[in-house]
Amino acid sequence: MKKVSPIIWGIAIIALGVILGGNAIGLFNINVFFDGWWTLFIIVPSAISLITEKDKLSSLVFLAVGIIFLLAAQDVFSYDVAWKVALAVFLVAVGLGIIFKSVFHNNSDKELEKKIREFDNDKVMDSQSAIFSGSERVYNDEVFAGSNLMAVFGGVDLDLRKAKFTKDTVIRAFCLFGGIDLKVPEGAQVKIRSRFIFGGASDERKGSTGKGKYTIYLDAVGGFGGINIIDKEKS
Repeated sequence: MKKVSPIIWGIAIIALGVILGGNAIGLFNINVFFDGWWTLFIIVPSAISLITEKDKLSSLVFLAVGIIFLLAAQDVFSYDVAWKVALAVFLVAVGLGIIFKSVFHNNSDKELEKKIREFDNDKVMDSQSAIFSGSERVYNDEVFAGSNLMAVFGGVDLDLRKAKFTKDTVIRAFCLFGGIDLKVPEGAQVKIRSRFIFGGASDERKGSTGKGKYTIYLDAVGGFGGINIIDKEKS
């Protein structure tokens, strides 16, 4: 579905160009700068994300917020009401997200949770944090025994492509309004437990995975951010 997104954006940009050009030469008169036109910068990306992305809840919320403010701009109701309704929609969505993520988990999630608990007493784990900043850690022929990662309005980069593994390991990651890039060896086994509100952890590796001798367990928690698992530099 990711290939669909640029196609939709391309069609939208072409349509805008045709409208502006047609207006200029008098073929038609379509007013693209109507009251509340700025809400299209919320509505259009949200609608596209609703089609192309896996995280439907956040797309629905931003789409609803965009429509709410568009209606306010059209004097259906006041901006004061719009802000209150938008906040109500946001709180309901957060509550629903918490309920669904806590109630609906499958057997693999429970197995993963049991595995992660086995590492609770492991004192060897490194830690890496970025708060309104960036942090990068590269393992070069070093033994990796686990890590605690935190990104708050910042970015963390953990490169394990040349790390040595002697046993299964766990990475605990907290991400709030930030991003974490986790680079793992090609073919590494990575199992994810993700508890995110508006965001999540995604395995973006395109090659074969799951052939490594040891497993990396990723316990991802947070909101309004993302954790990307890759085995090569992004192009």
